[in-house]
Amino acid sequence: MSRPLPIALAQAVPHPVDVPLTRFTAEVEELAGRFPQARFVVFPEMHLHGGDATGQRREEQLAASAEPLDGPRSRALAELAGDLKIWLLPGSVCERGADASLYNTAVAYSPEGRLAAWYRKIFPWRPYEPYRPGDRFVVFDLPGTGRVGFAICYDAWFPEVARHLAWMGAEVIVNPVMTTTADRAQELVLARANAIVNQVYVVSVNTAAPAGTGRSLVVDPEGRVRAEAGEAATVLTDVLDLDDVTRVRTCGTAGLNRMWSQFTAADRPVELPLYGGRIDPATWAPDPGRASG
Repeated sequence: MSRPLPIALAQAVPHPVDVPLTRFTAEVEELAGRFPQARFVVFPEMHLHGGDATGQRREEQLAASAEPLDGPRSRALAELAGDLKIWLLPGSVCERGADASLYNTAVAYSPEGRLAAWYRKIFPWRPYEPYRPGDRFVVFDLPGTGRVGFAICYDAWFPEVARHLAWMGAEVIVNPVMTTTADRAQELVLARANAIVNQVYVVSVNTAAPAGTGRSLVVDPEGRVRAEAGEAATVLTDVLDLDDVTRVRTCGTAGLNRMWSQFTAADRPVELPLYGGRIDPATWAPDPGRASG
């Protein structure tokens, strides 16, 4: 069996926050024309909200650009995905919630032209980002192919995020990033580590130079780097076989380690004082019924 997912990861410079959305539309259409086999197209974090402003001025720009998820920007992106018959993940957007708070929100639009999933970044990069944290993990299904989970940039530094997404059945974790700083080297390690310890694909898509530090990558469920970019603008393409996740979890990483099969019915729960919770052997393994989004 094989469950192929042809992907295109656009390591690109962000669009200035005040330019018309038609510029991004043209970018996506050009990419889709160059790589017609790609059915799952991903852009970096805040790709539609670029700019050189900092501090209060940057917050004012973001507030001015923020829209609810049923606003005109989202409707236009949904229509674009439907016209091109692709899964379109345009990076994260600045969402204005019902309470008027700003959220850093990753969105996914389906080939049918609808908003299929959205995820509010749980771990904004403090003190530098003005967003309110989200409060739930999100996975969504690609019918006939598999399940995808969202983790935005700094979320990757918190292993609880990737662990919960894998537990909810994610086979691919999409990590849109806007890293402009010297810690991209550590993020590459984290991408591989999150893939290894959860036996999932990780695709981390960063902003291109000169705005960002690039080095987008695709990691397989055993932690091997399948593709990696430099710093310049480029498009990484690959075909992920999501049955590799099933194989690795069944046979073990390097034919050895099967972490999701660690516990037996005879094992006692392990208390987790940090979280006020526990690891319960009865609910340890991933469950495809836990999808949300």
